[in-house]
Amino acid sequence: MNGIRITIVAIAAIALLSAPLLTHAATPDEFIVEAVDVLGGKMDGRRSELAGDSEALYALIDDVLLPRFDRRLAAQQVLAKHWRTATEEQRNRFIDAFYTTLVQRYADGVLDFEHDRVKVLPFRGDISKRTAVVKTRVDLEDGTNVSVNYTLVNKKPGWMMFDVMIEGVSYVRNFRAEFDAEIRASSLDQVIVRLEEEAVTTSNVETASPGESVGESSE
Repeated sequence: MNGIRITIVAIAAIALLSAPLLTHAATPDEFIVEAVDVLGGKMDGRRSELAGDSEALYALIDDVLLPRFDRRLAAQQVLAKHWRTATEEQRNRFIDAFYTTLVQRYADGVLDFEHDRVKVLPFRGDISKRTAVVKTRVDLEDGTNVSVNYTLVNKKPGWMMFDVMIEGVSYVRNFRAEFDAEIRASSLDQVIVRLEEEAVTTSNVETASPGESVGESSE
């Protein structure tokens, strides 16, 4: 992915998690449509402030993202086979470190978010299934557009997201390949420590306590 496409993932992934939790009766595309509008309102008049204050930006993202993103399921999908052999302590530490990595890596993209550039396509799947894919199109300044699709899981609180695909490329698969290679070369513990140290270096903003998250998935 080139820089602009990574930015689009950042914008869309965080933006579309900003909506209030909707009921089971709501369709996945309604969840996404409302999310776009909500983030637009939250960013209105604050771009300059947030551009100069990374802690405030991280805090805003954390406030809207944490209750609506299935951190445990996302981490489980990313670690894949390494999840099965990990201890519960390793799992919890990886969940927190990975979540912080997502927030910090993609935070700047939120500053460029323009809700009128996101078109949510009608959902054509089966709403009774546990997971759903919502397709969107993001228009770029050069007149081209990018396909950004979201994989949601239907939980008791409502729909939650755990994967993003941009032009067919899944962020879960990308991180899975990245961490699998690193774990094979070192260990899961070393990967966790690296992520935790990077988080401390990058920001002092706090997210959830280790292992604590609203709406996490059970195995």
